[in-house]
Amino acid sequence: MVESRILHGRSRAVSRITTLDFRRANFGLLKDLLGRIPWVKALEGKGVQENWSVFKHHFLQAQDRCIPKSKKSSKGGRRPAWMSKELLEKLKGKKEVYRMWQKGLATWEEYRNADRVCRDATRKAKAHLELNLAGEVKENKKGFFKYISSKRKTRENVVLLLNEVGALVTEDTEKAELLNAFFASVLTAKADPQESHTLEVRDKVLQKEDFPLVKEDWVREHLGKLDIHKSMGPDGMHP
Repeated sequence: MVESRILHGRSRAVSRITTLDFRRANFGLLKDLLGRIPWVKALEGKGVQENWSVFKHHFLQAQDRCIPKSKKSSKGGRRPAWMSKELLEKLKGKKEVYRMWQKGLATWEEYRNADRVCRDATRKAKAHLELNLAGEVKENKKGFFKYISSKRKTRENVVLLLNEVGALVTEDTEKAELLNAFFASVLTAKADPQESHTLEVRDKVLQKEDFPLVKEDWVREHLGKLDIHKSMGPDGMHP
């Protein structure tokens, strides 16, 4: 006999996604650790890919020591960007005054004054956040669009799609299968004969010609144009 039980209630979602917490990072120690490594000796006599692997290994080791990680909170437990600690304390105080008023321990005027203070502080906090986002939008577009997306209450559905025979796909399951097949076709599609011939010719040219030397000025120029607000890539290194 199989017995099943239905548990009532809502379990709290626990986030397992971790991210680098740069607010608690020790960049001085990170610079010191990387400066102690004898890079000339460590990279001597190795190829480009091997040098990159060596640098990445030492950098990630130093990063783990100097930049702590924190868990991302779920959307339900995340506070609004304009919510500061001071404003949160005021809102808690307002709730406490309301409870006291219900019990007859506070007057209605006291609760009304606390409510007005919280409304004024909330209005100023939102205006201050929007002003900062407007000033930083040229450098940090990510924060601006994140705030805009948080204001939207609904999400757009996937538009109607056409399958292989030209028929409209309306069901969500059919849309998912069609998109999955389309993205998988990138890995399973066979190369065109003319394209394969072009790739072979290009490989032969690259083998015959000398690779261009990478100058230090070029590297510094590209490093200066990095977008520091982007998320880290698959290599685990932040811009």
